[in-house]
Amino acid sequence: MPKARPLKADDPFLWLPSDYFARAEMAEVFADVEGKFVEADMGCGDGTFLVEMAKHYPERRYLAVERLLGRVRKVCKRLRANDLTNARVLRLESQYALTHLLPENSVDRLHFLFPDPWPKARHAYRRLFSEPFLRVVGRVLKPGGEMLFKTDHDDYFQRAEEVIAECGERVGATVLPWEEVFYPITDFEQQWLDMGKSIDRMRLRFDVVSKDAGTQ
Repeated sequence: MPKARPLKADDPFLWLPSDYFARAEMAEVFADVEGKFVEADMGCGDGTFLVEMAKHYPERRYLAVERLLGRVRKVCKRLRANDLTNARVLRLESQYALTHLLPENSVDRLHFLFPDPWPKARHAYRRLFSEPFLRVVGRVLKPGGEMLFKTDHDDYFQRAEEVIAECGERVGATVLPWEEVFYPITDFEQQWLDMGKSIDRMRLRFDVVSKDAGTQ
């Protein structure tokens, strides 16, 4: 069986960190990031959402995080075809990228669109929503930054609401109304809509938390 071709280090649409075990600087991703609105698509799939957002908001900077090699290749190809120099792709697992690599106070908005709901009870611990996860999100986001979350899994969304109710104040997260602005439909979302499924969505703002508000 042939080995998968390595990613090209000189691909201008790919971000290969110099050190995967240390906090990066956003200037490593975008040389002109100073003063720019930065968004990160965590688990970008085939890149449908990313490409449409980068086209619609050329003044913003977009980082896509995706662990599957085939998807990363496809997204880079789509960015190249559309000459979207305001977007980059990082091949990495989303939680690792958030916890260990992305700079603190560096992103204005995080998108978690249809993450794996891990529906089996024995896998529930793998779900994103937990107090430690939200604290990590709060560190990566700039003060007042937002996290946008969509899922077609009702139980998963209910659990997310419970987690926010339990620890939202401690982690500085506030639920805001969903904005009716330009927001492309992802490939997964279109599949669910075609099947007649409903989509749950949540918009959270993260503000600075005082040190006496509790620790992880």
